[in-house]
Amino acid sequence: MNPEIFSTIILLGSFLVMIFLRFPIAYAVGLSTVFCLLSQGQALVTLPQQMVKGVWSYSLMAVPFFITMGVLMGSGGISDKLIALANALVGWMRGGLAMVNIVASYFFGGISGSASADTASLGSILIPMMVSEGYDDDFSIAVTITSSCEGLLVPPSHNMVIYATTAGGISVGSLFLAGYLPGALLAACLMIGSYIISVKRNYPKGEPFSLKGFMKQLGTSIWALAAVIIVVFGVVGGVFTATESAAIAVVYSLLVSVFVYKGLDWKGVWKALDQCVETLAIVLILISTSSAFGYCLTTLHVPSMAANLITSISNNPIVIAILLNVILLVLGMIMDMAPNCGIGLLTPPVGAVLFIGCAVGKRPMEKVVKETLPFYACMIIALLLITFIPDISLFIPKVLGGYTTTAVGVLGML
Repeated sequence: MNPEIFSTIILLGSFLVMIFLRFPIAYAVGLSTVFCLLSQGQALVTLPQQMVKGVWSYSLMAVPFFITMGVLMGSGGISDKLIALANALVGWMRGGLAMVNIVASYFFGGISGSASADTASLGSILIPMMVSEGYDDDFSIAVTITSSCEGLLVPPSHNMVIYATTAGGISVGSLFLAGYLPGALLAACLMIGSYIISVKRNYPKGEPFSLKGFMKQLGTSIWALAAVIIVVFGVVGGVFTATESAAIAVVYSLLVSVFVYKGLDWKGVWKALDQCVETLAIVLILISTSSAFGYCLTTLHVPSMAANLITSISNNPIVIAILLNVILLVLGMIMDMAPNCGIGLLTPPVGAVLFIGCAVGKRPMEKVVKETLPFYACMIIALLLITFIPDISLFIPKVLGGYTTTAVGVLGML
């Protein structure tokens, strides 16, 4: 057998076996890399070298700052303000709390940049609230976890920073701008699905819409939304880099959480920072081991073989785009977000946000997955629209001047 083929089988085979044995993703990636290096006769020192190389990036310094900003603002009373703002905007509709959940996720995504943070923060408030108002508990969890993926599309998504760093040659600012309309499209698709289900099940409406009430709540929530302005427009306007903007946003979020909304005291700040370190450790170990795994794939020419396989099936760009989506969806079912697409956060066996939602709502995973099926369809519709209408991603970067190939990156987020 060809040595390269043998090593590829060792790499991918051992990885899949460990995934189905429910190894933590970082261990599965790291150990399969070790087995591959041994099969090639390479020194194991290559593993730590490639792991360090994977995280040795100035752009990646933005990730811990964005995580810290999200945790501080999520713990500092921001969630309540954003829920109230969303309620003032869309709570009047049939299934109003489901709509509030989806819109609040859009707002919160612009602060935390994390689907997991969204589910943990908003879910702990909205899931019990929805259940008490007569919504089915599994439906409440399904709305929460699917809408949380908006946080991967709406800036400042730290996954966008990771993608821009990994892909190379992509402007973080342009990628940030490219996420707004796809995030809004995903929210609209989920709202339509929620509305249809709400009408069928006769879920309740909220209070009638009041422009005065909305403007009043907007004034209260403006401190939270201003963080997005600091990050996005600061980067796009060339005032500072993504890393610098993230650092400034951390200081801003600390001041707002402690002195404006007063949701945190200094003891709570230290607790939030402890949570940041834990989250960051998970993210960086995934990035570093994925870098070593990618090194093995590259030396074995797997990407070029995969590209040749796809193009051998068809040269039609539509078919190729569909094949790429299918590959990302399948990989997302067995790999975490850092190396793959966001829908995989909601699918077993490796669905981190699915697990968090089930834990918050105290419901078994199989029940929640069944209730989530219509929302999977909504997300796939959004994915196909973004795939075949690139201007959904590229319109804002084009209007504001200068853009790179950001549409592929947005597909990777969803």
